[in-house]
Amino acid sequence: MECWNPWHGCRKLSPGCAHCYVYRIDERHGKNAGEIGLNREFELPLKRRRDGSWRIPPGSLLSTCFTSDFLLQEADEWRPAAWEMMRQRSDLTFLFFTKRIDRLEQCVPPDWGEGYPNVCIGCSVENQDRADYRLPIFMQAPIHYKLIICAPLLGPVDLSPYLGSWVQEVSVGGESGPEARLCDYRWILDLHRQCWEQEIPFTFHQTGALFRKNGRVYRIPRKFQHAQARKAGLSFGQSLLSGKPDLPEPSRLE
Repeated sequence: MECWNPWHGCRKLSPGCAHCYVYRIDERHGKNAGEIGLNREFELPLKRRRDGSWRIPPGSLLSTCFTSDFLLQEADEWRPAAWEMMRQRSDLTFLFFTKRIDRLEQCVPPDWGEGYPNVCIGCSVENQDRADYRLPIFMQAPIHYKLIICAPLLGPVDLSPYLGSWVQEVSVGGESGPEARLCDYRWILDLHRQCWEQEIPFTFHQTGALFRKNGRVYRIPRKFQHAQARKAGLSFGQSLLSGKPDLPEPSRLE
């Protein structure tokens, strides 16, 4: 998966933001993630190589704005140009996650219609409260491809009132980092059951750093969190997020 971060920095919004990885990484490098600005690679989708070919090849999946929120209010002046690049590069698939789905209606371009076919949006919900607020909005939003991202999962979440043919997939994961909050395997299994019953593709993408299974709590190093989630064998169905790094798979959860 290719990456495009047109701007950097964000404002913490809800409980899922408490230990944001962007803040954590920026702090490690002496930066303030609360300072929001354009990146030098803002025009990356339109960049070409010396031979005239696209730097981002046609057919690529482009993870977009993963060091910010694409619908962030502070980015309102830059977003129209970003939408235009997405429109021009209709040969790419753009994917972004947001905790600000309630801003989508005021942020889309005039020709958005039912959504650009090459733009996929994930709505992030970390607990039941945020699911109950964001998902009714997300259900009605004109978007071509919709994902529900339950991450960082901070408690049990009942998605059953919202699941249906309108959502293309659900992806679930715990919180990473030294201050990670607990993720319980039972919460994962329940979300898996909900998606299985509705035939919604499901991905368990990472355990998080503090993971409880069968009453035992594990501290899992970052490099093993994706592999351990894969090892559970819960993911099913066609998913944009199915590609994972090839990492060792220790048996510490078994």
